[in-house]
Amino acid sequence: MAGKILKTSIGGLVKEYGLVTLGVVSYALGWSIFLLPNNLIGGGVSGFASIVYYATGIPMGVTYFILNVLLLIVGTKILGTGFGGKTIYAIVMTSLMLSVMPKAIPVDFIHEFALSNGKLICTIIGGVIAGFGIGLSISQGGSTGGTDIIALLWCKFHSASPGRVILIIDVVIILSSMLFPSYTEDGTLLPFAEKLAVVVYGLVQVTVSGYAVDLYLSGSKQSVQAFIFTKKSEEMADAIAFDMRRGVSMITAKGWYTKEDRNVLMVVTRKADLNLLLRYVKSIDPDAFLSVSSVMGVYGQGFDTIKVRTERKKKKKA
Repeated sequence: MAGKILKTSIGGLVKEYGLVTLGVVSYALGWSIFLLPNNLIGGGVSGFASIVYYATGIPMGVTYFILNVLLLIVGTKILGTGFGGKTIYAIVMTSLMLSVMPKAIPVDFIHEFALSNGKLICTIIGGVIAGFGIGLSISQGGSTGGTDIIALLWCKFHSASPGRVILIIDVVIILSSMLFPSYTEDGTLLPFAEKLAVVVYGLVQVTVSGYAVDLYLSGSKQSVQAFIFTKKSEEMADAIAFDMRRGVSMITAKGWYTKEDRNVLMVVTRKADLNLLLRYVKSIDPDAFLSVSSVMGVYGQGFDTIKVRTERKKKKKA
């Protein structure tokens, strides 16, 4: 049993890092193909790194890496060592991809898929692809660092919502692009009117990217509830609990037609893990009967946290 658990945990770890890598690649592709060639900007550290790139030619990945390392050092000293290995891995890989990928993608490919479609289309497509990459990384426990660290630092000393702080930082970064010169690939200085339009596109990109992140995360958090009817209930419960490492409840039931007492297993798990659960069930008892249904909300350990809004205290009358 221990060997199976170790094998499952190693396989899960490889899968998680693989998906984080896929998310990083998607994020870098969104910037390299659709955003950077159009001199578009966004929020966060990547947005500021793009502004530096347009003004000085310094690769976006270099600025991205330096800023994130500084933020990690400051964040670790003030907030503690709460940043996991996946976050550090995602930051390093993103910096590498943003440095290599813009030069590796053929110019003809970028022109056909991005430049010929206009900046607004590129803003939307680039934002969706980048947002999907961020959502995929976050869903596996990874983070690209950046402004979320600044938000945590601010909220440690001030009463504010991290989401609101991140939004304010993104808007400030996008507006700050007006203070820096912006040059295209051929060295042409962007006129003021076009830079103003880029600011508008940047606000659109932040909105689209944030929506893509939320959409992906809400989909990946969907849960299912399965009732398993099997004659090998104890063996299957052990496999789900110790090999698959998912919670399982055994319910005593009676078949009204057969008048036989049986144990029914109830499992609540993420929708993404349903195929794995079905493989476990089939390998142990091919004749098992299952009932699977989607559930609207699952709260508790391993799932969502119960959030109760407390009513504000009424001000005392003078």
